[in-house]
Amino acid sequence: MLHSILMVIHFFAACAIIGLVLLQRGKGADAGAGFGAGASGTVFGARGAGTALSRATAILAAIFMMTSLSLTYVSAHTKAAPTSVLERAGAMPEPKPASPAPASPAPTTTVPAAPAK
Repeated sequence: MLHSILMVIHFFAACAIIGLVLLQRGKGADAGAGFGAGASGTVFGARGAGTALSRATAILAAIFMMTSLSLTYVSAHTKAAPTSVLERAGAMPEPKPASPAPASPAPTTTVPAAPAK
């Protein structure tokens, strides 16, 4: 149950980090903003979006790292039943040797009779 909850949180944190990174502007965009390339037309202003998005990315990255470490700890301390054929074969007890079968009498051979004419 804990493993499933951590996996869901981990998945959403990863998706949110991807989204936030794609929303952020690259370092090359700052050079264009210096020459008046629409810096005043942004929603957050010239610097507001960078700090808010980078702060949210840092928080989600910390959550991602914590869930990664937690998933590692939980999976390392969970004893699961063997799932592969080799693990099941190693876990099975040695079979007892079968008792020898009783000797059967020697087979009798009969010669078929010749058909009458």
